[in-house]
Amino acid sequence: MTATAHGDPRVHLDAAGLGPMPTTARAALIEWTRHEDRYGPYELEEYLDDVVHDQLRTRLTDLLRAPTGDTVLFTGSADAFSTVVSRLPLGPHDRIWTTPYEGVANLTALHAARDRTRCGLDVVPLRPDGDLDTEWMAAHIDDDVAFVSVPQVPAGFGIINPVEAIGRILAPHRCLYAVDASYAVGQLPVDVERIGCDLLTGDGWRFLRGPRFIGFAHVSRRLREALAPPGIVPLVPPHGAAVVALSAALAEHRAETPDETLTAALRTAVEEAPGTELLVPGRFQSGILAFRHERLPAAHIRRRLAARGIDVRKTVAQETPLYRPGPGFTTALRASLHQDNSPRDIERFGAALHEILAQEVPHPRARPRRATVPARGALTLVGGV
Repeated sequence: MTATAHGDPRVHLDAAGLGPMPTTARAALIEWTRHEDRYGPYELEEYLDDVVHDQLRTRLTDLLRAPTGDTVLFTGSADAFSTVVSRLPLGPHDRIWTTPYEGVANLTALHAARDRTRCGLDVVPLRPDGDLDTEWMAAHIDDDVAFVSVPQVPAGFGIINPVEAIGRILAPHRCLYAVDASYAVGQLPVDVERIGCDLLTGDGWRFLRGPRFIGFAHVSRRLREALAPPGIVPLVPPHGAAVVALSAALAEHRAETPDETLTAALRTAVEEAPGTELLVPGRFQSGILAFRHERLPAAHIRRRLAARGIDVRKTVAQETPLYRPGPGFTTALRASLHQDNSPRDIERFGAALHEILAQEVPHPRARPRRATVPARGALTLVGGV
């Protein structure tokens, strides 16, 4: 943990971007990277085969509550999703469903599948409160729908999508069901069997606090057999030292839901800062909070917070291209909690944010506003996207 100029440890509120790696995981990453550099890759490969792969497979199976043997390692969630989608046996009479909360990398893969196969690509509409319209899904699902993609938590916002309820809607039908758990796994319970999905992807470096460039995918037998050709092997597997480090991080991972007290305190700190606007679509929120200021650029605020020892993330609209929380939305700030955050962290964040905005915008405090969401069906593009 690094310290500020005043000796205080930095406040890390960006677990959704890069979680703070445990000491044991960082030591494993360094040790085995150096070992490979000095002795070559063979001893590392033997160690992975003899020890780590079994450990990591067991830990991922327990974490995801997934059937044994259905988890494959990739360099990241986006790589896993693209690898699977590029091999889906789709045709011109098939349709894909996505959502307004789909991340740009996955959306790119879906567009490529549409262009390759001439299938349809439709966007599930939102309710007026920002939740996915599951009633619309139940009314429109049929056997023309071949693939459905839903993020459990999107990249830029803290909404928790009802992936289990969606799984129950889709279960009687032929469609394959994919859930992107990149911003959920590690901060929320993820249960593959309860969700009922065929594909679940995640990253190791966010809330799981592993190293960069390692992720995983649960791939059901039904999906494996449907791919052309059947089976799944990553084109580029993650580096062996990253595999060791992720296993070490998972050994220390605590399966806990977000601390509601800390989450509420984080939201209050933003609401009480001058001129802020919360971006909180939907009824159910995770430990991720997005917000923006009515006048100041997100990058400006992020830099001022960083100078005071507070780390948050600037997000851009292109991360979720189909979702626009109100007119003029281009950038926002995203604060996200991890297991080691404390009430003192939130106090320091709130004080620093209030001080920055009070200095930069010396006018009476504006009433905090809740971001608007599109009206029902506004993002449903008939004929595809």
